[in-house]
Amino acid sequence: MGSLYQKMERDLALRNYAEGTRKIYLSVCSKFVRHFKQPPSEMGLLEIEYFLGSLLKRKTSPDMLRMYVAGIKFLYGVTLGQLEIAARIPWPKVAIRQPDILSGTEVEQLLRLVDQLKYRVLLTVVYGAGLRISEACRLRVEDIDSKRHLLHIRQSKGHKDRFVVLSQRLLEILRDYWKQVQPVGPFLFPGAKPDSHISKAAVHLAWKFAVARSGIRKHVTVHLLRHSFATHLLEMGTDIRVVQVLLGHSSIRTTARYTRVSQRHVGSLTSPFDLLGTERGAVLG
Repeated sequence: MGSLYQKMERDLALRNYAEGTRKIYLSVCSKFVRHFKQPPSEMGLLEIEYFLGSLLKRKTSPDMLRMYVAGIKFLYGVTLGQLEIAARIPWPKVAIRQPDILSGTEVEQLLRLVDQLKYRVLLTVVYGAGLRISEACRLRVEDIDSKRHLLHIRQSKGHKDRFVVLSQRLLEILRDYWKQVQPVGPFLFPGAKPDSHISKAAVHLAWKFAVARSGIRKHVTVHLLRHSFATHLLEMGTDIRVVQVLLGHSSIRTTARYTRVSQRHVGSLTSPFDLLGTERGAVLG
């Protein structure tokens, strides 16, 4: 793509797209150009639909197909300024899957099975504050506001800062961790070098070992801790807009997709049918 690649790279950076998203968009657009060996400005909707059709034939996953569409839409809509073409590129339908949710007992069990203190405390923070793993890895000592019971999350997804809840129980765990480890350097969870933070890969590996030892048959990832945190908050009656702020979502739609109402919560609801003909049913008119 040459100079066009560089322009798209600048456009993505100027709009504060996350580094991972920028890499994916640039990669899929490069594959699109290589497929036809023509400049994107000389191609249009016909070539785009043909390319997306070839991805379907190769059984590309719906989620990955959406990334291809999003990247190409950005290329045409922003970098090339051809808004009409970008608007006509159809979004693929993606099935909404309800992920497994860990119960509170399962969360406790898994955290106990993480052997090393540093990894166990970091994963406790992921659940206890609903953080992304990257946010927990980058936490600095100065980000802990013990007086106001807040954690300061800096430059997260979308390059935004936010504050999240720091419960008294989690604060005590962090204090005990500090006394035992006394981390050197700016990061609360340092890596091999004092001026670097722990790697996500190392945390994923520690979690994988704990899950294997637990015997839990659910599909359990580190991210599921954050998902379970959000779902548990909703089950406790927390307003979804408060959950939105805690998770750092720009749109309430993202929060609605990210969380779910548990089967236990659904089962506890009262149907309006049960109220018909009763005194409580008077509110129904």
